Amino acid sequence: MNLSRTARALLRIALALGLGVIYVPLAVVLLNSFNSDRTFGWPPSGLTFQWWRSAWNSTGVRDALWTSIQAGLGATAIALLLGTMAAFAVQRYRFFGRDTVSLLIVLPIALPGIVTGIALSNTFHTVLGVPLGLLTVIVGHATFCVVTVYNNVLARLRRMGRGLEEASADLGADTFTTFRLVTFPMLRSALLAGGLLAFALSFDEIIVTTFTSGAGVRTLPIWIFENLFRPNQAPVVNVVAAALIVFSVVPIYLAQRLSGEAQTH
Repeated sequence: MNLSRTARALLRIALALGLGVIYVPLAVVLLNSFNSDRTFGWPPSGLTFQWWRSAWNSTGVRDALWTSIQAGLGATAIALLLGTMAAFAVQRYRFFGRDTVSLLIVLPIALPGIVTGIALSNTFHTVLGVPLGLLTVIVGHATFCVVTVYNNVLARLRRMGRGLEEASADLGADTFTTFRLVTFPMLRSALLAGGLLAFALSFDEIIVTTFTSGAGVRTLPIWIFENLFRPNQAPVVNVVAAALIVFSVVPIYLAQRLSGEAQTH
């Protein structure tokens, strides 16, 4: 498709504006985390690490960070197990309702978070009688984290084919040996990429967490929301928000690199 010079220039301007709307506010948050002015006057009157030290010494922030890490690791572990099993079932076997199963697995990530949160909260309270806590947060996060692992593994299985696995079987290897020496090494980068994306999704989640956390369970996003408008907490909130930006970018970047490297091999 050939575009005129004017059209290309307009597309570049539109791209720059779109990226600016997304990333300029994030840059402001990062810069304000070092702003020496407690009221965040603009431009900054000076730069300081004081707020970062305050955030690190805050017991509430450290506890919320540890809770987020626990929830992220738990949800990622469940997502890796269920997402991988579901991908193998859908890709390798033919059964009635296979397309419906695939749709039901992907659906949670498309549903509004508040709908998922209400549904899970009602299920835990009314149907199962399970008290809300860290376990229910992990289960709630896993409902949408499964999708990232499922999509990554399913795409890799479709590209792999079954030639190498069949050759391994022809040479006398049993199913477990073939999986350990042939299938798993080819899936490893897809599993790692899916796991990183799942952890990033869980770490940033706030809506589903609000409905499934219960009293006494506070993740980092929940801590930010609760302290956003409290007096004298704005600098620390900016530091925590800046840290969340970094924590989100790193796993997504690594997952993209892993997926890209796998496609070039």
